[in-house]
Amino acid sequence: MKSKLTKLVLALLLLGVSSQFSMAQENNDKMQWWKEARFGLFIHWGLYAVPAGIWNGKEIPGIGEWIMNRGKIPVADYRQFASNFNPVKFNAEEWVKMAKNAGMKYIVITSKHHDGFAMFKSKDSFNIVDATPFKRDIVAEMAAACKKYGIRLGLYYSQAQDWNHPGGAASGGHWDSAQNGNMDQYIENVAVPQVKEILTNYGPISVIWWDTPKDMNAERAGKIMEAVKATQPDIIMNNRLGGGVAGDLETPEQYIPATGYPGLNWESCMTMNNTWGFKSNDNNWKSTKTLIRNLVDIASKGGNYLLNVGPTSEGMIPAPSVERLQQIGTWLKINGEAIYGTSASPFAYLPWGRATVKENKLFLHVFNWPVNGTIKLPLSGLIKKAYFLSVKNISIKITQKGMYTFLQLPANAPDSNATVIALELNKKPVSSLPSPIPSVIKMSEASSTEPDLSNKWNCKNAFDNNSLSSWKSAKTDTSAWLSIDLGKSFNIGALAISEAGGRILKYTVEYKDGNDWKKLVEGGSLNNILKQFHPVSAQQFRLNISQAKKGGVEIKEFQLFYDE
Repeated sequence: MKSKLTKLVLALLLLGVSSQFSMAQENNDKMQWWKEARFGLFIHWGLYAVPAGIWNGKEIPGIGEWIMNRGKIPVADYRQFASNFNPVKFNAEEWVKMAKNAGMKYIVITSKHHDGFAMFKSKDSFNIVDATPFKRDIVAEMAAACKKYGIRLGLYYSQAQDWNHPGGAASGGHWDSAQNGNMDQYIENVAVPQVKEILTNYGPISVIWWDTPKDMNAERAGKIMEAVKATQPDIIMNNRLGGGVAGDLETPEQYIPATGYPGLNWESCMTMNNTWGFKSNDNNWKSTKTLIRNLVDIASKGGNYLLNVGPTSEGMIPAPSVERLQQIGTWLKINGEAIYGTSASPFAYLPWGRATVKENKLFLHVFNWPVNGTIKLPLSGLIKKAYFLSVKNISIKITQKGMYTFLQLPANAPDSNATVIALELNKKPVSSLPSPIPSVIKMSEASSTEPDLSNKWNCKNAFDNNSLSSWKSAKTDTSAWLSIDLGKSFNIGALAISEAGGRILKYTVEYKDGNDWKKLVEGGSLNNILKQFHPVSAQQFRLNISQAKKGGVEIKEFQLFYDE
C-alpha cells in the first residue's frame, strides 16, 4: 500500500506527463511527416495466425487475433501454438517493398497483441525468438528493411490486455486461473520493460500504437509514459493508452467520420476483409475501388488511412491483399499528387465525389460521373488551369456563374476508381456556399438524455461538428428521437450520421412538410451512414429510432448538407 505522499507525487508527475501529451497535437514539427504521408500499412501478425480462426474443429466467431478470448482457450493450450509457429516464408524486405510500391509511407506492426506473445526478442520468454522454432526477431528484421527502403516504422503494443501473463487485463474477465494476478505488477514487470525494449533496441521508432486501455488508470499510464519519455520522448502515439493521456491521434476504427476531426490529427484504421489477424475462412474482400475511395475520402477530411493486412502462419500476406495493394499503388503513381501532403476539402459535401487541397491547387476526385457531363462546384475564384491527372490531352470547359463553377467533362470517366481533376487557382480555394453544413449549432431536441452532471450527453453535441462529443439517450430507452430546427428552410441534399455502440436496429430520417413528417431515408443498423437524396426544402428534420438495444443510443454527429 503506497503512502498518501507517494501517491501525491505520482499524481503530480503524471499530470506533467499527461499535459505534455495532451498538448502534443500542437507539436507540428514531429507531426509534419505524418501529415504528409496520408497512407500507411497496418500489420496484425502473431500466434493467432496458427489456428487461423479455428479451435477444436470449430470456427470461432469474431476477428482472428481475438480467438484466445472468444474461444476461451486455456493459457497452456494457447502457448502450444508457439511450437507450430515457423513462418519460414517471411521476408521483411519483400513486405516493405510491397508497402512502398503501394504508395504507403509508414508501417505499423504488432510487436505484442492481446495474446501476450512478443514478436521480438524479449527478456520475457514468451517471444518469437525463444518460444518458436523460427528463432528470428521479426521487429528487428522489419526495422532494418524499413530503414533500407525509407519507410517509417511504427509498433503496436497492447499495454493493458494480456491474456497470457498473470495480472493482464482481459475483456469480459479472465477465464483461466493462470491469468489471475495483480495488474500493477503486470504493468511493472511486463509492460514497462517491454516498452523500454521496443523503444531502445530497434533504432528510431516513428509511431507507438496502444490499444484497448481496459483497466488502465492514471498511475499505470504514468509508469508507461515514464518509459516512453526515457527512451523516445518525441515519438508519435495514438489516443488509446488510457489513464487520461490524450496522445497525438484520434483513431476511428473501421469507419470514416462524416467530416473528420476538424483541427485534430486522425487516422482511420481499417481492414481489407472482416478481420485484422489472419482467418482462413474470411474471404469477404473489399474491392480495390472501395479501398481507393476510402483513401480519397479520408484525405479529403484531413486524415490518414492505415490499411491492414493479416499474414499467415507461414509468413505470407494473402494474395488478395497483395493484389489490391499493387492496384492502389498503380493509382497513386498517377494521382499521388492529389493525396500526399494535401489538406482537407474546403467543401463540406460534394454529391459527385471529394476534394483535396495543396496550396493554390484544388484536386477534384470524381466518384459519380455526371450523366449530363457537367459537375457543379461551389467555387467562385479564378481558375487559371484545369486538367486530368491521368490524361493530359483531354480539355475541360469551365463556366462560372454566381457562386458556382461548372466543369464540362467527356462522356466517360478516364478512371472508374476515382478520376482526379486538378484546378490551379489564383488563391487558396474556399467554398462559396454561405451554409455548407446548415445543421451546425442549431436548435435541437431529444426524446431523453442520459443523466450526467457534466451535461456531456446533451443533444446539442450531435450538431456541433465535433466527433469527440455525443448525444446519448437514457440507458433504458429502446426507442428514441433526435430533432433539429434550422431556423429557416434550406435545400438539403444529403445527410451523415455517426453512431457509437451499434445499438440502433431500425430507424428513419424525416423532414417536416407543413404539419406532416415525411420520410427521407430508412434502415436497420445505422453505425455510420452518408446518404444522398433528391434535395428537399425544409426547416425541421429528425432521426426517429423505432428499435434499439438497451444501453442508450449514442449519436456522435448528425449533419445535414446543403444542395440544390
